[in-house]
Amino acid sequence: MPDSDDAPHRATTEQLQLLHSAARPKQPAAETGDPAVQLPVARVVLDVPLPHLDRPFEYAVPADLAEAAQPGVRVKVRFAGKEAGGFVVARAETAEHVGRLTPLRRVVSPEPVLTPAVLDAARQVADHYAGPLADVLRLAVPPRHAAAEKALDAKDTPPFERPEVPDGVAWQRYPAGAAFLRRLADGGDPAASWLAAPSAQDAHDAQDWPAALAEAARATLSGGRGVLIVVPDHRDVDRVERALVAQLGEDGHVRLTAEQGPQARYTAWLKILRGHVRCVVGTRAAAWAPVRDLGLVACWDDGDDLLAEPRSPYAQTREVLRLRARREHAALLLGGFARSVAVQQWLDDGVVQSVESRPARGDLPRVIVAGDDVQVERAGAAAHAHLPPVAWSAAHEALRAGPVLVQVPRRGYLPTLRCAHCRTLARCGHCHGPLGLRSADGPPVCRWCGRVAEPWRCTECGADRLRAAVVGARRTAEELGRAFPGVEVVRSGAGEIVARVDSGPALVIATPGAEPVADGGYAATLLLDGWALLDRPALDAGEETLRRWLAAAALTRPSRAGGTVVVCGVATDAPQPAVESVVRWAPHTFAARELAERRELQLPPAQWVAALTGAIADLTAFADAVDHALPDGITVERLGPLPLDGGPGAPEGGARLLLRAPLAHGPAAARAVMAARAGRSARKTPGTVTVRVDPSGALL
Repeated sequence: MPDSDDAPHRATTEQLQLLHSAARPKQPAAETGDPAVQLPVARVVLDVPLPHLDRPFEYAVPADLAEAAQPGVRVKVRFAGKEAGGFVVARAETAEHVGRLTPLRRVVSPEPVLTPAVLDAARQVADHYAGPLADVLRLAVPPRHAAAEKALDAKDTPPFERPEVPDGVAWQRYPAGAAFLRRLADGGDPAASWLAAPSAQDAHDAQDWPAALAEAARATLSGGRGVLIVVPDHRDVDRVERALVAQLGEDGHVRLTAEQGPQARYTAWLKILRGHVRCVVGTRAAAWAPVRDLGLVACWDDGDDLLAEPRSPYAQTREVLRLRARREHAALLLGGFARSVAVQQWLDDGVVQSVESRPARGDLPRVIVAGDDVQVERAGAAAHAHLPPVAWSAAHEALRAGPVLVQVPRRGYLPTLRCAHCRTLARCGHCHGPLGLRSADGPPVCRWCGRVAEPWRCTECGADRLRAAVVGARRTAEELGRAFPGVEVVRSGAGEIVARVDSGPALVIATPGAEPVADGGYAATLLLDGWALLDRPALDAGEETLRRWLAAAALTRPSRAGGTVVVCGVATDAPQPAVESVVRWAPHTFAARELAERRELQLPPAQWVAALTGAIADLTAFADAVDHALPDGITVERLGPLPLDGGPGAPEGGARLLLRAPLAHGPAAARAVMAARAGRSARKTPGTVTVRVDPSGALL
């Protein structure tokens, strides 16, 4: 059988041998039965994530499976002497392969779980990220749960009832909001980058971002189309669900998250597939929901790392939704308090249009930057302390009116230590990992290997005393508890996330992304140790810092109600774009400035980039294979390879190599990377090369 049109590589001898072995009958004719009269050939995508087998294979359809083996169903087939799973993607009258075909063994379920729209989008995502289609389909279609299928067998698809067009209260603050809702209701497919305005003091959340998403969903449903909403975590799902219930009623939507469990998740997924419900909200797992007549795909806070798939091919939810919207002619809404640089690139290219408001200063919290010249004159060196006097005063005043949020960049107690004499970073003598303290009276422990480092001596000066380099959330809670005796201290972080706090006085210590919502908003917010976010050795350090700061500041009351935000621990002797943007509440200018700098430096997203990780010899051979597979006139620049710094899970002797090309050459470069992967897979080349196309800034 020849290569399919979308196969990104040439057939090898070993590949053809495997293909022919699959095409030959593996069982006697008496067991296979007669072939189907109509469309006797099935094209099957196998659940075999080997790059050189990334194509449909042809199988004969027995007569007894002719009705059940429809496109989209799960099947079991014989492949290379073993049973393999897969999906039927097409039926045909004739086969491209010359010879006898192996018959399908059985249909696992007659449910057409792989819809044509999802299949097409999955193929595009696989091509974009230079990965096998099988890897994407594992993410797109959840595992079958027979009990869930049986439980819904007797239920007919209810008629779709269109809701009334919403009044658009949540979109009144946006000049383009009414037009956007109108286009959704009329069946249009606008694409928007939405910069949400904070509304922390709105007790009924009538203008908060979940209400705005719910109104957009209702407008789309009123036009007879379906809605898909993706948010970073389950707390965001809860907030959007409450807003959807207010707009659509109790049964107007379905929740889809990975935390639901196999049966609950598959039941929700089947309701979407069968058209019982046309509105779904969920986390990253919901990005592939097979919504009927999809009219709107929305994503909140697309820059959150929870929306980056940690499994191959490492797709970003933002890109998945963009491809789905384009394939299904649906509207696209990407919202957040900050704008990611990737979305700014789309904005400049005309892929999306801006929907934003310019709120009055009284509608925003007052922002103070600790450590300026005036504060240094008044407080001296204390102006640069972990909790400077201006932050202490703001918290003291705010606690009379309500809760105070304290955002701490690091969890734990003292996660990083230094030599008290020469300030050298304290490292483990075994693996050279950073040392930290888990409690006030505990010994220093390596954060990589977990070994206790006692006794410890500095390798630079020989001193044996340690001091804190970074203060964690638990130590901060301990310090503030002593500074404000009698005030309730609430901690929210990994393993103990709090969703909501009331309007009474309390100190809420939270790590970024784990901030609870306060009834009526926080009276003050303290953003501690800003240097720990801004000084990270990552391309997106400033972008990620601004996103986290604005998310916390948006939970704060406006300045007309006394709301204050204090930014602590940042340098004041040099311009800090992220600090300036949070003071002026100008995420649009920060994104535009950051993108302009990356274009000048030829950095992503202004350039196509693939990050390769593996042994240096393997990376060099892989890059040579990529160069060989590139079309004439297209070249890919190499940056590296350079050894990795090490760390938990880092391969021994591992290195990283970056491949870079202009955006216009990105599709061709991705096909060449896939061809190199297919060649290694077909030859069974030893060693592992991990490929990440469009890696996040932290992985560059």
